[in-house]
Amino acid sequence: MNLTIGSDHRGYRVKQKIVDFLNGNGHHCNDVGTNSDQSVDYPDIAQAVSRDVCAGSSDRGILICGTGIGMAIAANKYPGVRAA
Repeated sequence: MNLTIGSDHRGYRVKQKIVDFLNGNGHHCNDVGTNSDQSVDYPDIAQAVSRDVCAGSSDRGILICGTGIGMAIAANKYPGVRAA
């Protein structure tokens, strides 16, 4: 399965573990960031993941942040995306 995954700085370490797990189990992960635990704006990451999913570049998207609420709100602004 093709997946796009992204996190803000608060989810960076968890994202890395998820990417390693999924890649090790035969999935392809397009990691759109962030690439460190330096502060980033979560809407930018949600936008990148949502655009990939809307464009059909990925079968699914995974968004990770401190609570999940901000990412879900930002992603749900895109037609065809349902984040919870």
